[in-house]
Amino acid sequence: MRPERFQAFALDTLKNTQGTVQVQTLADAGDTKHPYGIAVTTAEGEARWQIVGQLADSERHDHGEQPVEGAPAAWTEAVPGDNPEGWLAAAIGKAESPEVARIDRWSVRDGDSRQGLTVYFHNGAKAYVRKL
Repeated sequence: MRPERFQAFALDTLKNTQGTVQVQTLADAGDTKHPYGIAVTTAEGEARWQIVGQLADSERHDHGEQPVEGAPAAWTEAVPGDNPEGWLAAAIGKAESPEVARIDRWSVRDGDSRQGLTVYFHNGAKAYVRKL
């Protein structure tokens, strides 16, 4: 799933997620520095996320996307009081997209204090979702 389509998926998913007050693209939130991303407001405040993609090995930008479906990513819900990264990962996981194979949280890796996600797709592409 390329960044533009992942951004649309995230917007649609998050607007229907419990706890969301507002969700919009970074461009709509006034951020012109990052081409793809979302700004999410919950009762806890606003979090801004940049989206960057990595194509599958056989994919090229001048060709159309080739989505591949499989079993949705297994995901456990975020726990109460979890950080914005946990909330976002849980929201994406609960959407049960057949294109999403796996979701990794950055902050739970050893020695990594950054908040973000790597979303792996069944076609071999990845989306990196970095908290700004």
